[in-house]
Amino acid sequence: MNKVRIAILGLGNVGRGVWKILNTNKEEILKRSGYDIEVAKILVRDASKDRGIQVPEGVVTTNPDEIFNDNTIKIVVELMGGINPAQEYILKAIRGKKHVVTANKALISTNGEALTAEAREHGVALYYEASVAGGIPIIHGINESLTANKIEKIVGIINGTTNYILTKMTYEGVGFDEALKEAQAKGFAEADPTSDIEAYDAMYKLGILASLSFGTQVDVNNIYREGISNISKTDIQYAKELGYAIKLLAVGKDENNKLELRVHPALIPSSHPLSNVNDVYNAIFIKGNAVGDLMLYGKGAGELPTGSAVVSDIISVLRNASDYAETANYSGGYWDKKVMDMKDTFTRYYIRISVKDIPGVLGRITTIFGENEVSLSSVIQKEKKEGLVQIVLLTHDTHEGNINNAIEKIEELNSVEKIENIIRVEEF
Repeated sequence: MNKVRIAILGLGNVGRGVWKILNTNKEEILKRSGYDIEVAKILVRDASKDRGIQVPEGVVTTNPDEIFNDNTIKIVVELMGGINPAQEYILKAIRGKKHVVTANKALISTNGEALTAEAREHGVALYYEASVAGGIPIIHGINESLTANKIEKIVGIINGTTNYILTKMTYEGVGFDEALKEAQAKGFAEADPTSDIEAYDAMYKLGILASLSFGTQVDVNNIYREGISNISKTDIQYAKELGYAIKLLAVGKDENNKLELRVHPALIPSSHPLSNVNDVYNAIFIKGNAVGDLMLYGKGAGELPTGSAVVSDIISVLRNASDYAETANYSGGYWDKKVMDMKDTFTRYYIRISVKDIPGVLGRITTIFGENEVSLSSVIQKEKKEGLVQIVLLTHDTHEGNINNAIEKIEELNSVEKIENIIRVEEF
């Protein structure tokens, strides 16, 4: 029987999931990989912490040298997260001729090209399926199953925390703060939820997906990012009335080698499958020029779904050990593609404005939109409250720059109390 020794860096939720899967599915993994996988070492910060699993004595360590100086350990699985020391440890592993599997979206999206070049130089594999969408095999799908296609568009719900919050707001009528607290109580959101609710997590994931899908190196700093903290119960309700659901979307489009990359809340038609992706589930919609439309759906977070993707990568390393340099991700052959300025984005918009209840306000607002080449598809005047009236507008397709110019003029009107929200509308 072939045997391989691996090390795991980190024993949080995903680390525990990997440990459970390797032990629970030992026979299946042996048959599919041809190897008996032994977890030789697990690196943690605090060896005394109770993590709810039983690990044999001598496996848990706080000393990284026990991993990197051990030539019998062939695969290092990095599940620590963050940039450092994760990057330092991955480079040590690569330079020590150890294959690497990681779930680190922040690191791969910002330094993936350099790490892959390093792995190729040292003849080892670098896999990162678990860095995007938990258990959904999206990276394998793009790298292997869709290689005959020019991918034109990729749109997805790729953050489970925000999807859970928006689901609660939609179906239970709770406010953002209450939904967030429930997500934290259930372990779906961190104590500091900034990365999720302000869309950094989704931005990193889109950076990875766009680089792979569009054959270029994407700087995540060029991705437009907007979180969900400004979404209210009122917006959710009005969206329903208009036939839409609100989701945090990651949108990537390749039009004539010019990329449109953005992460933000969006109204999507209630008839589209993405509108019915709820709770912590993720879904990714892909349009290829040969295959047409595809959608992948599954749990986007959690110790077992994400652990499943990690163990699958370990098996891929073992299966491809003889030609790993060819199967590592970011295989080269990039095109030089520019990211479009957000003001040039062409889409529809939902706009909610609070105005004073005086004659002629709506006329002045619609005139300003017209002067800025923004065509309106519907205008709804909602209930009066405390002397103010809510006006809800839906535009036809227009450039974001035109919207910004119009809003700037509208805000100067004395009759306008506040621009309550502007949410993009994504049609399919």
